[in-house]
Amino acid sequence: MSATIRAIGTAVPETTLDQPRVRDLFSAQPDLGRLGKRLVPAAFDGSAVDQRHTVLEELDSSRGGGAFRDDDGTLRSPSTGSRNDRYRELAPPLFVAAARDAVERAGLEPSAVTHLVTVSCTGFTQPGPDIDVVEQLGLPGGVFRHHIGFMGCCAAFPALRIAAAFVDQDPDAVVLVVCGELCTLHVRASNDPDQIVANSVFGDGAAAAVVARDGAGLRFDDFTTAVVPEGASEMAWNIGDEGFEMVLSTAVPKLVGLHVPSAVQPLLAGGAASDVPVWAVHPGGRAILDRTQESLGLPDSAMESSRRVLREHGNMSSATVLFVLRDAVDAGLEDGSPVVALAFGPGLTVESARLTAVRTEASPAVEPARVPVATTGVA
Repeated sequence: MSATIRAIGTAVPETTLDQPRVRDLFSAQPDLGRLGKRLVPAAFDGSAVDQRHTVLEELDSSRGGGAFRDDDGTLRSPSTGSRNDRYRELAPPLFVAAARDAVERAGLEPSAVTHLVTVSCTGFTQPGPDIDVVEQLGLPGGVFRHHIGFMGCCAAFPALRIAAAFVDQDPDAVVLVVCGELCTLHVRASNDPDQIVANSVFGDGAAAAVVARDGAGLRFDDFTTAVVPEGASEMAWNIGDEGFEMVLSTAVPKLVGLHVPSAVQPLLAGGAASDVPVWAVHPGGRAILDRTQESLGLPDSAMESSRRVLREHGNMSSATVLFVLRDAVDAGLEDGSPVVALAFGPGLTVESARLTAVRTEASPAVEPARVPVATTGVA
């Protein structure tokens, strides 16, 4: 393979959620039972998340109420249709900001982009954010568009695989991959342990990658995918009447720890996992990172970027692994250094890729683009 990630762009909503403050908001919900009152602080305090970003200004308890929260702090339960209305309104600016950041960082003109692959599992709408990216960035009208929907946290990998295939087939192809997720649209007050965990870790954000032939960046060497059938009921993403519903059982970290070593073995060429200095692991949660690191025998330094992204942004579903890769590049990678990227999704699916750093340069940490939220108060 010679397909290379030339640049990664990122974007988050302007509203930042301080973890202790949002913990207190969920702890104060009037219908929270005895078990819920114990689980909420435990989940939030043990999440290893300091802050997240959201398109829902009302989730910041220092602000007034809105469609998701009354002025007295009680969380409301909008219908799935109402939540999707907010997705239709608020997702496109994030997609556009991340895409613009990636194209500019790659030093390319928008007219050079030949293919656009969008990814999202937190809302549905057509015309979708891909049209906004085409129109607002000025991509060619004949750009080939593709969308990967509802695959969950690991969906960046199928998108990147598609991008690499296009580039390997056509040396002139320039593929823009954009992952955008508005996970907080689906939070709700709940006594369900899975929902409480989801409330404690998920945030909103978008990330984009420019994939083209050769050049400086992260060159793809190989991809692998594996399915763990016994995990099918332990991680799931379903559409309910009051938002999308996450199933994320306490068995997931254990399953990840048991199966990750065999899932990534084809990428290691007979070597040890610890021979790879940087592992860009999707931070689905602290326990998932802990089990992954333990099962692979990795030093703390190998997963610094994953833990930093979890701490600063939480879990942004499909966009998160691109945040981790950008952090790793900005922190500095030696020329020729291998990197393994890894994510998990419903199935239980383990997606991974091996990349090689090619003439990358460390750069001062750059904050993701901040996108203002223009709300309509849809209820």
